[in-house]
Amino acid sequence: MENTDAKCVKNVAVIGAGLMGRAIAFVFSSKYRVAVYDINQIDLYEGVRDIVKELVEFDVLSEEELERRLSQIRLVTKMDDEAIANADLIVESVFEDMDIKKKTFAELEQICRDDCIFCTNTSVMSPTEISSDLRRRERFAAAHFWNPAHLIPLVEVVMSDATSPQTAQIVMDVLSGVGKKPILCKKDAPGFIGNRLQFALWREAFYILEQGIADAKTIDDACKYGPGLRWPVLGPMENSDLIGLDLTYNMHNYLFKWLNDSHEPSGLLKEMLDRGDNGMKTGKGWQDWTPEEAERVRNRLREHLIKLAAASS
Repeated sequence: MENTDAKCVKNVAVIGAGLMGRAIAFVFSSKYRVAVYDINQIDLYEGVRDIVKELVEFDVLSEEELERRLSQIRLVTKMDDEAIANADLIVESVFEDMDIKKKTFAELEQICRDDCIFCTNTSVMSPTEISSDLRRRERFAAAHFWNPAHLIPLVEVVMSDATSPQTAQIVMDVLSGVGKKPILCKKDAPGFIGNRLQFALWREAFYILEQGIADAKTIDDACKYGPGLRWPVLGPMENSDLIGLDLTYNMHNYLFKWLNDSHEPSGLLKEMLDRGDNGMKTGKGWQDWTPEEAERVRNRLREHLIKLAAASS
């Protein structure tokens, strides 16, 4: 029977058992049986346990619920396994390489039913290009999970030039059903939505430093303790409506000529890379980092996301 709405989706498969693949499988296990394909025989259960252990430690997830969800997940090491062939929805999460992704879907199309919905988890690659050689291109979309996929609610559902509105809606409904916050990107645009917004901010941040207006820590503090506090509840379009479109226009009319509109990466960024400075990896980037300081930042982010998950559970 052809999948016509989210109720027809019973079985989900994830292709690739890396960090993102395991997290995506965990997300779907709240509601679905999930087959995870990987070419290697790995301890999938321990892999999933490892990425979600802090949810148990912070009492966001009970041991009983974890065990129930693990029982919904199983590893398969053959692409033509029955669990893959009978999947209603497949999320590919292999290496970010165009040839690998295209070959993966070409193989899946030979194995799966014609009504199976294919999704690619990519942060930058064009779903139009990835699906260009498929027969049922209308059944294909991108589903960009943000890392860590089990903690960040946002998933960008990106339509290719051939994705049907029905396919996009089914993917959106399935994601909503497992507790994610899907958003629809109606055109296959480089960077989709979230990264376009994020990197526009980064470009201006780097430019402020380059112009000597403020140092790196000050720029970060300006975001974290100012407008960043509003962003969880007030997006830019809402904010513009809140202050009035007349005021928005007047501020843009005055300010935009002073903002960076370069189409090239920051010159300072290139200079640092040429010196071998690569951020926390090397101990020096926009700021200096000891291993202990870098670990504190990672822990702070992780704990923040877990607390948000706890508040919404």
